[in-house]
Amino acid sequence: MKQKRISTFVVLALVATAFVMLTAAGSGEQGEEPVSVTFSDMSWDSVRVHNRIVALILEHGYGGYEFDYTEGSTVAMAQGLSQGDNDVIMESWHNNWLELWEEVTENGDVVDLGPNFEGAPQGWYVPTYVIEGDPERDIEPMAPDLNSIDDLPDYWELFEDPENPDKGRLMVGPPGWAITETNEELMEETGLDEYYTAFLPGSDAALKGSMEAAFRRGEPWLGYHWEPTWIMGKLDMTRLDGVGLPTGEVNKIVHRDIPERAPELAALLENYQTTLEHNNGFLAAMQDNDWDYEQGAEWFLREHEDTWTEWVPDEVAQRVQEAVR
Repeated sequence: MKQKRISTFVVLALVATAFVMLTAAGSGEQGEEPVSVTFSDMSWDSVRVHNRIVALILEHGYGGYEFDYTEGSTVAMAQGLSQGDNDVIMESWHNNWLELWEEVTENGDVVDLGPNFEGAPQGWYVPTYVIEGDPERDIEPMAPDLNSIDDLPDYWELFEDPENPDKGRLMVGPPGWAITETNEELMEETGLDEYYTAFLPGSDAALKGSMEAAFRRGEPWLGYHWEPTWIMGKLDMTRLDGVGLPTGEVNKIVHRDIPERAPELAALLENYQTTLEHNNGFLAAMQDNDWDYEQGAEWFLREHEDTWTEWVPDEVAQRVQEAVR
């Protein structure tokens, strides 16, 4: 009887061990060290939400991953990606830094996994009431003939820079953005630097805040912006002709070792594709509800199951759905 009890104990122990091993295998860990992934958190909201959408899918759908988020400018993140300091950029906007893009993709340091979303406009904007007025708000047209950047010299006084009243103010973008330097160069090439100062708001939030404050007061505002973003969905803005900034190419790019080191992640990112409407939607929901980036990502996963479930196997999708409900 004693020998039988010992054998039963051994069998139960073996069963328990097998169960643990199977559970680990089912979670994607397979008894190995977790795969570490560093996402690039640039200074605008949509890219940070995309990072967390991917992280949530990996965490709940696959398991076996650990995540980190590193902050920096676009160019710094791209350089870091090429050196392996970070692993993923979910929004490349690489036609704003084409020289570096060509360098890091041609030498194979960076792998392009295709577009995140297509048709992302960018340029210099003014509130539409500056041109057309707004009868409901008793705002008369301020610059009825303003259509393109060629007209801006005639209206510099309308956009007067309070810190330099002899010139107008053009918000070119925060420090460290590749597009900020491009906008400054464009002002020099067109001679607009004789009429306007290139003003650098301290952050994306400061840029949006200046636009929103001017709009709320019915005042003129002139500056760079892009879509998708919640503020462009909420405010009626007009993009001026002639700026010449290309429609954004917004791709997902990874360090060269990701396809081998994290093949599930590489496969997910190859399939990952959203739309401008998706992005404007989760950004507006975040703004309306005062949500953080992970809450915005969870909202997307709940609201757009028909989209993201196409990116992953059915069993992965099911696990993610159960986790975010």
